[in-house]
Amino acid sequence: MLLSRKQAREVEEGDLSDALLTVKHLTKIFPVKGGALGKIVGGVRAVDDVSFQVRTGEVFGLVGESGCGKTTLGRMILRLIEPVSGRVIFDGIDITGLNRRELRPYRHRMQIIFQDPFGSLNPRKTVGAIVGEPLRLSGMSTDIVKVKVEEMLATVGLPADSYSRYPHEFSGGQRQRLGIARALSLRPDFLMADEPVSALDVSIQAQILNLLMTLKEQFNLTMLFISHDLRVIRSLCDRVAVMYLGRLVEEGPVEDVYADPVHPYTEALVRAIPEPDPDLRTKDRGPAGEVASPIDPPPGCHFHPRCPIRIDRCSVEVPELSHRSNDRRARCFVR
Repeated sequence: MLLSRKQAREVEEGDLSDALLTVKHLTKIFPVKGGALGKIVGGVRAVDDVSFQVRTGEVFGLVGESGCGKTTLGRMILRLIEPVSGRVIFDGIDITGLNRRELRPYRHRMQIIFQDPFGSLNPRKTVGAIVGEPLRLSGMSTDIVKVKVEEMLATVGLPADSYSRYPHEFSGGQRQRLGIARALSLRPDFLMADEPVSALDVSIQAQILNLLMTLKEQFNLTMLFISHDLRVIRSLCDRVAVMYLGRLVEEGPVEDVYADPVHPYTEALVRAIPEPDPDLRTKDRGPAGEVASPIDPPPGCHFHPRCPIRIDRCSVEVPELSHRSNDRRARCFVR
């Protein structure tokens, strides 16, 4: 049931004491150049007016098809990419307008695990240098750095001789453990994991996910977990937001969203999850049709050309991400 305007405003503007991260109306447009002179001829609205909160101690999932803007959104939160508009509030402080010097204390508290475990590691440096670099930049002495790096390598399950080895000497799963060790070396409060298991074999994926859950409890982490795999999101996350062509289309507790999806896109994604039991399998393979070009997205609801329940209004108006209960939001005129 939809909340009243007053109730919705109270939910959006109410007590944020349990929110470590608040994202408000974040937008990013990448210019598109063309012609012999390289003039700007358009723009890709990679992230379009996105707002959500991540509560202290929870794992918040962000899911959607490739190219929907998940990684761009995550990197804007960490100020690796600058937004066109919107705000990022971390632990009650608006960090959007901070300069490099002012932002530095927050770099210690906000870290990232990159998608590509090999590309994110400098092949010319040893593991000790890679994992220890954040510690050295924070002013620790060489002896203390070595001790802490060795402790962290043991924590993520790497052998004792890893300190003096190079990234190419490790398997894909081990390299991702190196990335996790580097991200956690400064004991951050917030960790963004950008599809950290998508490049790994299924058996290795399970090991890395179990490791992340163990480390979350051990270090009392708050996590933003980005993935295109709904099975991974379900196994790891407390709440989930579904993204389509730069916009959030649904948000809520993981089990509620999977059991009773509101938006047709979310419903199609859930139906497409592979089912090992042949008696329970469906013929669905995901949403029908192709994702529209982000350079020229459809008017109104971006999903309406692929939506089986669309009405005329969907092609001309943009539905709001409205509150359906105290902890669920969806962007749909029909439901």
